[in-house]
This record gives sequence, C-alpha cells and structure tokens, in this order.
Amino acid sequence: MARGQAAAGRQKANGSQSQGDGVGASKEELLGFYRDMLLIRRFEERAGQLYGMGLIGGFCHLYIGQEAIAVGVQAVKQPGDEVITGYRDHGHMLACGMDPREVMAELTGRAGGSSRGKGGSMHMFSTEADFYGGHGIVGAQVSLGTGLALSNKYRDNGKVSWTYFGDGAANQGQVYESFNMAELWKLPVIYIIENNQYAMGTSIERSSSETHLHRRGASFRIPGEEVDGMDVLAVRAAAAKAAEHARSGQGPYILEMKTYRYRGHSMSDPAKYRTREEVDEVRKTRDPIDHVEELLESLGYADEAALKAIDAEVKRIVADAAEFARTSPEPDPSELYTDVYTEARA
Repeated sequence: MARGQAAAGRQKANGSQSQGDGVGASKEELLGFYRDMLLIRRFEERAGQLYGMGLIGGFCHLYIGQEAIAVGVQAVKQPGDEVITGYRDHGHMLACGMDPREVMAELTGRAGGSSRGKGGSMHMFSTEADFYGGHGIVGAQVSLGTGLALSNKYRDNGKVSWTYFGDGAANQGQVYESFNMAELWKLPVIYIIENNQYAMGTSIERSSSETHLHRRGASFRIPGEEVDGMDVLAVRAAAAKAAEHARSGQGPYILEMKTYRYRGHSMSDPAKYRTREEVDEVRKTRDPIDHVEELLESLGYADEAALKAIDAEVKRIVADAAEFARTSPEPDPSELYTDVYTEARA
C-alpha cells in the first residue's frame, strides 16, 4: 500500500473528517490497538472458515472491517461500564477481554462456551467482562442499554452504558422511545451507531431519509457527532468526549461511527448489492489495521519483523481457540432446564 493512501481515503470517504491522524498515542497504546484489532480480524476469519465447515450453525455475522470501533471505545471504557450490542458481536466480546476459547466454543455450541453453548453467535453474555449481549432482535438492545443507564443513574455509581446499534436499527421505533427517555431523565448512555452503509443489504441512501445518523437525536436535544470509524484514534478521542459528557450528568450522547464491513451481512449473504471494486477500494485506502501499521512503522515503533511476530502470536491464539471449540464436549442435556428463570435466593 502506498504511504498516505489510507489517511487520504479516510479524509474524503463520506465527507467524514478523521480526528485521529495526529499521533496522540504512545508506542504501547498503538501496539495494543494493533494487536487487539488483529485478534478480532484473525478470529473472525477463522470463524468464517468454521462456518463453512459446518461447525457453526445458525447465523454468523462477522465484524471484519469494523474493528477500530470496539477497540477504540474499549480504550475509554471504565471497569463497571456496561457494553451491549446487536448480533454482530464477536469483536465486542474480544475487545471486552473475553477468552477467545470461550467465544469460539460458544459459536460452535459447546459446553466450554461463555454461555455453555446455549447462546451461539448472537446471544453471548458475560457480566464478568461487563458485556450484556449479543441480541438478535434488531434494535432491542437500545432499550436494554437505556435501562442499564437508568440503573446507573438510580445507583449514582458514575458508570456509563455503551449501547451499540447499526444503521439498519436506526430506523426502529424503540430507538426513539429510548432517546426520549434518556434525555428526559439525563441518563448516562452513549449511543454508538455503527453505520456500515448497508444494514442487512440496502444502502442507507435507499432506506433513510436522513442519512446523517448522528442528527437523529436532534428532536430530543441529544448532541451527536460523526466519527471516522475506520480510525481507532478518532474513535478513542470521540468516545472520551462522549464519556465526559455522560459521566458529568449531562445525559446521553450519540456517536455515528462511519465504517464499512468487508463481508456480507451474514455468512449466508453474497452481498450482490455492491461491487467487488467498491470493497477493494475501502480495503486499500481505509483499512483500520493498515492505518495503525503505517503509524507504527513511520514512527519507528515497530518494523515488519515485529509486526509479523504479533500476527504469528495472534494466529496461535486463534488456532488454539478453534481447536478448543472443535474438541469441547456438547452441553449436557440438563442444560435445557437451566437459566430459564432466575432462581430465588435462599
């Protein structure tokens, strides 16, 4: 890739201005961002392979191309802040620190999974990692994330709810009911719209009368901001600003992350609604991992050998996770009757 292509592509794409092209990060931070995004990508690539082999059933929505969002926000998140999202959730789980073995085993429906094999790709959960799902109903998590923020407000604990949804879910009615309640009660929630341009398969220009989704809170007086979601430093900077707003008692904030998924909506989607040339152009000029790789090399923080070593380490982690997922036993039939209702404490 020619030097500067990725940065120039981010500047012009969708009219979005990158906020993170200055350095603004230490060597350790940049290396951490690089490794975390690479882990998500290699994990998702292997998940796609396992799906093709028939080892993952049901639906499987990959996060490839959107890695900078989950990683950039995680850099700002504080312990106890809740994260909740829709069904494109594997990247969020890994960014939250969940064990890749447990995540992959959950994809294959095994007992070693984070939800003991009962959640699958779309419904994983880990309160230990402050991750509240994985939700299969489009937009349902927005109301739940608002409820988490209400709990934080009620307890006055200083925590923030990071509530993710996509451009497709942005047209759901419960989103606006949640916006109204959140601003009315000044709830500490940050709504993150991962606008990957195509929802399930319809371009945003064809599905939304207002395509600048950060403006969707205007009628509720919720401030919003458009962010280059392909730039992890831009994401981190915007997330920090939004977190300060929410934690200070000023109420909700909307971040529209302009991003792009490289694969179809799910593994069963051939993505015929866009051209291969369009996808290749984004990969060449705006890839979030390539951007950090260029920064590391240009600043003298890492050379090609060091970056290859990180990739090799990540591949070993993912290979181990895949083997664990393949060999972990099936859930015991008794699991059918657990976690159906909350059992009363003695």
